[in-house]
Amino acid sequence: MRAFTDARTPDTRDELWIVEHAPVYTLGLGADRGHLLAGASGIPVVQTDRGGEVTYHGPGQVVIYLLMDLRRNKPGGKLYARQFVHKIEQAIINVLQAYNLDGERVEGAPGIYMAGGDHKGAKIAALGLKVRGNGCTYHGLSLNVAMDLAPFSWINPCGYAGLETVDMRTVGAQAMLSDVQQQLADELIRVLAPNE
Repeated sequence: MRAFTDARTPDTRDELWIVEHAPVYTLGLGADRGHLLAGASGIPVVQTDRGGEVTYHGPGQVVIYLLMDLRRNKPGGKLYARQFVHKIEQAIINVLQAYNLDGERVEGAPGIYMAGGDHKGAKIAALGLKVRGNGCTYHGLSLNVAMDLAPFSWINPCGYAGLETVDMRTVGAQAMLSDVQQQLADELIRVLAPNE
């Protein structure tokens, strides 16, 4: 991602990279390693240059990296980081709604959380972005679809002790990972389109 971003020119097309990671913990720039708890030792830990704290990536989770130039995203002006995050979160909320799940934003805590039910307040999607001074972005989002959630219990997810983390399967949605990957990519393209 860094190499792609370093090599960008004003004509470089924006890209979405859709991946599924082997088990890994990633740390944001300001992450406190104290948020890695007992049990986390068997999973690799990677320091990144994204924002945010510690999170877990693994099989059954949609990860989409957004390699975009925010300066050219809107007619007549650039898209600001806060607007960018809001649009990403809205895309996740829209995809969850397609599966009859209600997600919501929580002020001061990027990502998407369950809005109701037995798991109200549980985190289902995380964001961790890098926005360079030239307006180019990388890193991105993760949405938990159908995964082993135990590794989340071995960290303080996003730096919050005791934060419940769920996946779509846990809250009642049976979905194929490949379907959610495609739906989320399509929705990101739609909400981030310059005419939106």
